[in-house]
Amino acid sequence: MKDFLKFTLATVTGIVISSVVLFFISILVVFSMVSSSESETQVRKNSVMMLDLNGTLAERSQENPLDLIMKDDYKTKDDYKTYGLDEILSSIKKAKENEDIKGIYIQATSLGAGFASLEEIRNALKDFKESGKFVVAYGDAYTQGLYYLSSVADKVLLNPQGMLEWRGLAATPMFFKDLLEKVGVEMQVFKVGTYKSAVEPFISTEMSAANREQINVYLSSIWGQITSAVAESRNLSVEALNKEADRMLMFYPAEESVKNGLVDTLIYKNDVRDYLKNLAGIDKDDNMPVLGIQDMINVKKNVPRDKSGNVIAVYYAYGEIDGGSSASTDEGINSEKVIKDLRKLKDNENVKAVVLRVNSPGGSAYGSEQIWYAVNQLKKEKPVIVSMGDYAASGGYYISCNADTIVAEPTTLTGSIGIFGMMPNAKGLTEKLGVNFDVVKTNPYADFGNLTRPMNDGEKGLMQMYVNNGYELFLTRCSDGRGISMEELDKIAQGRVWTGSTAKELGLVDELGGLDKALEIAIAKAGVDAYTVMSYPKKEGFLESLMNTNPGNYIKGRMLNGKMSDMYRQFSIIENFDKIDRIQARVPFELNIQ
Repeated sequence: MKDFLKFTLATVTGIVISSVVLFFISILVVFSMVSSSESETQVRKNSVMMLDLNGTLAERSQENPLDLIMKDDYKTKDDYKTYGLDEILSSIKKAKENEDIKGIYIQATSLGAGFASLEEIRNALKDFKESGKFVVAYGDAYTQGLYYLSSVADKVLLNPQGMLEWRGLAATPMFFKDLLEKVGVEMQVFKVGTYKSAVEPFISTEMSAANREQINVYLSSIWGQITSAVAESRNLSVEALNKEADRMLMFYPAEESVKNGLVDTLIYKNDVRDYLKNLAGIDKDDNMPVLGIQDMINVKKNVPRDKSGNVIAVYYAYGEIDGGSSASTDEGINSEKVIKDLRKLKDNENVKAVVLRVNSPGGSAYGSEQIWYAVNQLKKEKPVIVSMGDYAASGGYYISCNADTIVAEPTTLTGSIGIFGMMPNAKGLTEKLGVNFDVVKTNPYADFGNLTRPMNDGEKGLMQMYVNNGYELFLTRCSDGRGISMEELDKIAQGRVWTGSTAKELGLVDELGGLDKALEIAIAKAGVDAYTVMSYPKKEGFLESLMNTNPGNYIKGRMLNGKMSDMYRQFSIIENFDKIDRIQARVPFELNIQ
């Protein structure tokens, strides 16, 4: 018996020691991977930068430590990467300035991104071409968005057996009213705004006439911007491009894309390197250094940090505001954090102007108001310029409306000035389950918010009054910020979504352009000749990111990456109903422009 206990104890001790040793070895391996990825890239002569686009685009990329720990040695074509728009734009700019980089090669596979973000990258590539360097794009099967981006290239290459998606835009909202009825749940809705359609998936089985109208208008606006840009780059007419879209070009042989001017050359991927070597003036048998995004991130900037101490701050606010789908992920705008950060920028004497980069469909009306106040206080001390990304709508517009200047891309979705509230009634579900509830209360509204019964008329009146007051406050903030009378503003509010180009005509936006345009305006308003552009909030380091990463959210994010994520985000408000603000300033849960 003693021998058994002795051997058992030795075995357990060995397992514990081995686990500890393996843990520390894993940490050392990960640290070595991190340090190697952060080492400075030395650019060799005749290099080519490669934009290998296969994944999703975020405003800023934050390397997830669990990706490093759980990374497989072999990655398939279905393994997506998250790219930071900030890093792509910075990499293109560095490639333009570096004389040893001869051109950019776009490898277009699939990129989950809004058209405003694609437009920003496309404009950066146009600027890059002014250096006289080449831009070449290749695709096995161009998605419509990546063809729009790639069409700016000097040469667009397509696999001889490949295809080019060119079919126009569509929006396909998803509706859950019948599904909710089957499980015994009714959504009780309170809203202000004829066009406030975020509630429709829960109370309807099809689009309302108003929603169909607004979607048709903004889709036409975005498609008009896309076709105009492609027509200019490819030397085609908009009419010709629409003709190709009408016949669903992707199902025709690849030669048709060449014949009709959308593609320059048919070439197998295996031969692209030699094609690039020829453009770069490199002998076929010589080596051609290729720099990916991670390499470019680690290329030293040509311009050192300015010694004046003056800072132009770019503050990134992206995702949903205080809840919604962000309650189930590690992303989103936390109003409390944003308020603290903006207060620090206000009190920092070195910060001469702030560019608030907003990419948000909105969220909590209360959280939006708190951020609005923080922006208002910041504006009293220094210029605040808003740069809008793919979305700056509803709550996203709320936090933007009081800036000195608002800059948006023509394809940005903005406006949606309106709010709504929802309260589920799960009485049908409890009856199906055979569960009954009763109540004793001292006052008429003591059990307000009871989800096991429908709301009574008094409760409904209170909720609608609360929503009406919220809409009045939203209108007031926008009216004061934009200098538009309440009466005139109400005509273009009502929850209606506008594109950036239309919003400029309506006075909701001041200038069209991207982050660079916003920076130009901020620098001019700051009145400084010497400055350094710095991004906030500071990105997390490896250890901080590791400590703050929620493994459950990480696994959920991996499982729901792709098409399933669209459906999941629709249900997220129900899943997290106990965590989110009952009153929301948000655009439709999934605009889903294809």
